[in-house]
Amino acid sequence: MDGKVIKELQDLRLLQWSRIRHSSGTAGSFLKARTTEKGTKWYYKLSDFDAFRGIVGHECVNEIIADRLLTLLEVPHVPYQLIHARISIDGQEYVTWLCRSADFKRKDESKIALDAFYQMEREPGESPLVFCRRQGWEQYIRQMLAVDFLILNRDRHGANMEVLRSRADRSYRLAPLFDHGLSLYFSVHEDEKLETEDPMRDRRVQCFVGSGSALENLRLIPKGERPFTGILTRNDRERLFEDLEEAISPARQEAVWDMLWRRWQYYESLRDS
Repeated sequence: MDGKVIKELQDLRLLQWSRIRHSSGTAGSFLKARTTEKGTKWYYKLSDFDAFRGIVGHECVNEIIADRLLTLLEVPHVPYQLIHARISIDGQEYVTWLCRSADFKRKDESKIALDAFYQMEREPGESPLVFCRRQGWEQYIRQMLAVDFLILNRDRHGANMEVLRSRADRSYRLAPLFDHGLSLYFSVHEDEKLETEDPMRDRRVQCFVGSGSALENLRLIPKGERPFTGILTRNDRERLFEDLEEAISPARQEAVWDMLWRRWQYYESLRDS
């Protein structure tokens, strides 16, 4: 076990949740909260929520699956925990799964969304992709595009990538990859509908440095280039879904694995062509 899943029910009813509309164009909203414990800032978020149906999505579980996948592929990223918790929203109590992550900034760093940084620092006529290359961030972008194809991340807008600025030496770096919840089958809430889903379907995505197609974004990576030092194998299935049996059904695990494995095989064939 990697310690990422806390199954014992936690009492988190004191968390104060704020609504943030997600930007994928689908219905619903995310609720977020934060606390500070022993000097560490923690950020919490829920899956898709509406006042009538409650918490219905699987975005928090997707974060853990993506976290584990990126670990296997040796891609720098923000680690998440999945927590079984009792919470309160507008006086109504819910038992659900939520995820949390620690603040990834160093003490001397401030952050700014990549799209805002690009607007301030770009050269005339320079696209976001070319801008990132000029900053020396090409390998990061290649890893991101490949990861987002594998998990079909549909929400890599310009604020889901952040630039961290150091006050000490005035240097810049891109934040580790984070926020992968709107991926996999996040919009398919009912297991019965998973059977009709095509795991290779190229749905419309938001990608600040690329296009609206995850497949076309994958092709922005030069042929023969290897963004990952790690690999995905059939034996990794158990590791990806370890301790998640109470959070998602066997049918969803099967569907998610089928998507990941088929997309990995396609990625490898395209990379090596």
